[in-house]
Amino acid sequence: MKFFLDTANVEAIKAINELGLVDGVTTNPTIISKEGRDFETVIKEICDIVDGPVSAEVTGLSTDEMVKEAREIAKWHQNIVIKIPMTMEGLKATNILSKEGIKTNVTLVFTVSQGLMAMKAGATYISPFIGRLEDIGSDPYQLIEDLREIIDIFGYKTEIISASIRNAAHVEAVAKLGSDIATIPDAVFGKMVKHPLTDNGIDQFMKDWASFKK
Repeated sequence: MKFFLDTANVEAIKAINELGLVDGVTTNPTIISKEGRDFETVIKEICDIVDGPVSAEVTGLSTDEMVKEAREIAKWHQNIVIKIPMTMEGLKATNILSKEGIKTNVTLVFTVSQGLMAMKAGATYISPFIGRLEDIGSDPYQLIEDLREIIDIFGYKTEIISASIRNAAHVEAVAKLGSDIATIPDAVFGKMVKHPLTDNGIDQFMKDWASFKK
């Protein structure tokens, strides 16, 4: 499974990328706004750091607005993927862009039918939201399992990006269900490395070594 970073914090991306575990980056207007920096500048900086897909979201809501934005954003770097909302207008934009060879990530997917429609429209990626489905008492893992089954049965080239990841358990669960990608906030990524028994074990090793050297 691929790991994407769900952040626009350039310093965090640089640090985690050095681990050799980052396959791509996803952003959205909320994430970009938190950085307080120019959208284009941030996206280009991320593309210079990570050698993989970088999702940049359009803000227009009509098909014409989305397509116009997407064509411009796609020129910034060859690794850019255009993030499109799961709406009728978004599906039309996805269909147009896919035929032009522009990669798309259809986001805010919450049902199997939404995911299937995005696949048929030509989406390169679809992003079902794990945490947000849990918030309303729905089973996000059944959604991932169903989407995986549909892709495998019909041979769609669309990849599943499990988004709205909030903890290591989310990552582990979607990995077992065959999600192609988990896009992980930098804070969660850092926590995935940690376990108290690991820390205790290192402390004990160091104490034993110090005692041995005496």
